This record gives sequence, C-alpha cells and structure tokens, in this order.
Amino acid sequence: MLEEEYQERRVLPPHLRKPVPAEAPFEYAIRDAAATDLPAVREIYNYYVANSTVTFDEDAMTLQEWKAKFAYLEKLGMPFIVAESPSGQLLGYALVSPWKPKRAYRFTVENSIYLGPAASGKGLGRVLLAELIERSKAAGLKEMIAVIADQGAEASIALHEKFGFEEIGRMGRVGFKFDRWLGTVLLQRSLK
Repeated sequence: MLEEEYQERRVLPPHLRKPVPAEAPFEYAIRDAAATDLPAVREIYNYYVANSTVTFDEDAMTLQEWKAKFAYLEKLGMPFIVAESPSGQLLGYALVSPWKPKRAYRFTVENSIYLGPAASGKGLGRVLLAELIERSKAAGLKEMIAVIADQGAEASIALHEKFGFEEIGRMGRVGFKFDRWLGTVLLQRSLK
C-alpha cells in the first residue's frame, strides 16, 4: 500500500467524526476610556512591563500614576480609548500623549496600544489604531509618532506600516532591560 493511501485510510470518514464546535465570534465595543477602566489598563500594561521589551519601563505603574496620566491626557483633550468585551472585560487600550513637553510640539503625539492576552492576534490592534488615528485627527492633531522596540515588536512595526507610518530613524542601545541592550525604531504618520 502506498503511503498516501495509508494516510487517507487513517482519517475517519466525515460521518464518523465528531463535529468541531464553532469558535465564538470575537466581539467588542470601542469607547472612550473612563477612570473606572484604569485598574484593568494598569494590569494590561504591567503585564508587558514584567514580561516583554515592548515597553522600556522596568517598574510596574501604580494606579495613582495611571490616574495622573489619565487626568493629564483628559485635560489636554488627547484620545484615550478602550476595547471592551460584551461581558465588560477590558481587552485592550490605545492612547496618544504629547511627543515632547515644549509648546511647539503641541500638534505631535506618540501613540501607545496594548492588548490583553485574550485579545492578541485577533485584529484588535488594527481596529484600535484606526480609531486612534481618526480621533486624533478630530482632536486637531497633525503628526503621530510610534516609538517601537527594535527587538520583539515586529508585529507592531508591520501594523504601523500598514497604516502609512514610515520609518524616520533608529536609535541603538538606548535602553537596557532583561540584561540586554535595546534600541528603538521611530515611525511617523501625518494626520492631515
């Protein structure tokens, strides 16, 4: 008997196979972040602090730090959005913050997008980035910068490039985390 014939016979005929349950659709709603979301936002972010190099933070952010950041971004009118499941679980968030504190930079922002483990690989990052860009345009912002780690964040770089971000530079060995040197890739997109 030929190997390919043997393989075909090892597979049960369709009428004898157990049906594979359909995966539930991935559902969510995008909305403005609220102060009540901050504990979940903190947990999502702190997971990346402890387990990855996508953020150069080495210390977990406290709830008080998130409250201060939220108040600051709200005062500036900067978009801060979340994705929430039908059951109320926070799946991810996206925000923009001032690129630099000097007044001349007031129309240029840096974006941040973080997804909870249950939401990774399902296209939610793409949805959040698209919404963040639209809300940033509506807020009168003109340029968006993405500062992405040069190791371990290839998916983030590819996502930004799909949205028209162009690489404008690299900085090597500017961060040291998990006993290794890391650099950053800078990407920029006009919001006009």
